[in-house]
Amino acid sequence: MSDCLFCRIVAGAIPADKVIETGDTLAFRDIAPKAPTHVLVIPKEHHVDIAALAQAAPALAGQVLATVAAVADAEGLRESGFRVIFNTGEDGGQEVPHVHAHVVGGAAVGPMLAR
Repeated sequence: MSDCLFCRIVAGAIPADKVIETGDTLAFRDIAPKAPTHVLVIPKEHHVDIAALAQAAPALAGQVLATVAAVADAEGLRESGFRVIFNTGEDGGQEVPHVHAHVVGGAAVGPMLAR
């Protein structure tokens, strides 16, 4: 999708600070990090959200999770811990309509939901 921010990153039209790239996934640093480590993991193929990805391409969803684990290893997060977040839809806080996992860590990330 030519108007999708993350598709444009995959295509190389927008630069990104890449952490890991596989044939089917891309992990890059968030431009507005919420933790010392904040990496986004996306499938290169466009899917709107995690539910759409899981239904259309479950193997690719597994590859996204494998890349999440590789990011955790590369960033040294496995021992201390990290959080993986998939925001879905407006109420879920999704800002870019291309499925993406936020991998956050490097410090205590606090409660799961703020009131």
